[in-house]
Amino acid sequence: MAARANWKGYLKLSLVSCAVALYPATSSSSRVRFNTLNRATGNRVKQQYVDPDTGETVDAEDRVKGYEIAKNAYVIVEDDELEAIRIESTHTIAIESFVPVEQVDKRYLEAPYYIAPEDKVAQEAFAVIRDAMKARGKAGVGRVVISRRERMVLLEPLGKGIMATVLRYPYEVRGEDAYFEDIPDLKLPGEMLDLAAHIIEQKSADFEPAAFEDRYENALVELLKSKEAGKPIVAPEAPRPTNVVNLMDALRKSIESEKPVASKKAPSKTSAARSSGKGAKATKAG
Repeated sequence: MAARANWKGYLKLSLVSCAVALYPATSSSSRVRFNTLNRATGNRVKQQYVDPDTGETVDAEDRVKGYEIAKNAYVIVEDDELEAIRIESTHTIAIESFVPVEQVDKRYLEAPYYIAPEDKVAQEAFAVIRDAMKARGKAGVGRVVISRRERMVLLEPLGKGIMATVLRYPYEVRGEDAYFEDIPDLKLPGEMLDLAAHIIEQKSADFEPAAFEDRYENALVELLKSKEAGKPIVAPEAPRPTNVVNLMDALRKSIESEKPVASKKAPSKTSAARSSGKGAKATKAG
């Protein structure tokens, strides 16, 4: 079953438009999550909003958004006033420009979504926009309102659909100069670069996210299983790397110790579930 759409509206290119739906492309629901408990009773605690002056709990119907304009002075904004803001991108993703894909700065990429046609009538216009971008090697740049905020999105053909990646605004991306300005320009020996290049070649492989292993998540599950079974907790200490004293020797020894990286075939969902050994209680923690 397909995920529920986060947004429904229209994808628009000049005078061509089609009904589309926007779906989240990622999920963190499978991660181990914790509840906060009262150590003394073991009961789950609840969060409450408390007025610091009266000490009384503020119920949901009595809470309202406020923007601070001075110390302890706020402009109150009601939910219906926010709902009344209806700019074009609330219901339409209008493609404003097309850019070469290779020019996209990865620092601006934030969250991916899938765009699919909402009905059969929209399929032809959707396919025209998708295939025209694919033929030109271009990505579209548009705007859409997500969670009441207008965000820029990058639109790229992906299989039969389109991937929309939310873009950060320039004020959200820090420039690199302040972090790199103290790094000196070094004249490196050719042999040293050749050795490093050789190691890179040995460790080269295809990009296969299916082979990624969340080792922290796995260790967390093992911890929960051990505690649930009343077994002693053994926490291995991770080795700490140190600065290299003789770089040439380290590079040569690295070549001797490294083996070529073999492409790993992603395990099936069934075998992965069996090998992980995640208990039902562990995966549902929190």
